[in-house]
Amino acid sequence: MLTNYHTHTSRCFHAFGEDEEYVRTAVESGYSILGFSDHTPWPYTSGYVSKSERMPVSQMEEYRQSVLSLKEKYKDEIKIRLGLECEYFPQFFGWLRDVSPQFDYLILGNHFELSDEHGEPYYGHASTKKQLISYTENTIKGMESGMFAYLAHPEVVLADYPSFDKDVEECMNEICMAGQKNGMLFEYNMYGVIKKQRGVFKGLGYPYDRVWEIVSHYKIDAIIGVDAHRPEQLAKVENIRKAKEFLRSLNINVVEEWV
Repeated sequence: MLTNYHTHTSRCFHAFGEDEEYVRTAVESGYSILGFSDHTPWPYTSGYVSKSERMPVSQMEEYRQSVLSLKEKYKDEIKIRLGLECEYFPQFFGWLRDVSPQFDYLILGNHFELSDEHGEPYYGHASTKKQLISYTENTIKGMESGMFAYLAHPEVVLADYPSFDKDVEECMNEICMAGQKNGMLFEYNMYGVIKKQRGVFKGLGYPYDRVWEIVSHYKIDAIIGVDAHRPEQLAKVENIRKAKEFLRSLNINVVEEWV
């Protein structure tokens, strides 16, 4: 069974292709479920609009209507779900709780330290213990919030991190303990696989095998997330097959349909 709940759109400024192209590619590739979860637009009080990371709030309703229209148009060919990928930005959680009933699910994808309005640290560029601990603490708080269905790319902080040391091991165990306690699914991220194949990462990269070996010691189920930023990435189904084989070799249960 092929499913994916992690799909972006061009509204986030770093993904490409029309919404319907993603749906058509998913149908042609044999997916049963396609979930859109573009980067959450945050209502910055300053009026700040990111030009590289996320859609503005003014586009959110158009995003919703586009996905819902495709859901109806393709209802006989594929199930379409509507979500958002969000950081742990607690100052906006009141707003997020208000809008969340309009969506099928929310993903925790923790990219920035508490905001991205003023050039706050990007966790994908972390290289120090301090940044690693910050990611760990805020990711755990995000899971404890009860707002999110699953944790996207749990080891994204290792993208540029230089080595798998005791600090990484301790932080990943802490994240896993919190994930188990809060009943979170952990995403095995296929966009990371593509980036690894292209040699994009400066550090350990993700997904990282030793992290998933740690995950295997906890009662945590995995979910495969394509994290599609281009329609053609959905067609790389051989990568998904290999990911499932790897996870199952670690006796990690792979969840394919949950909403």
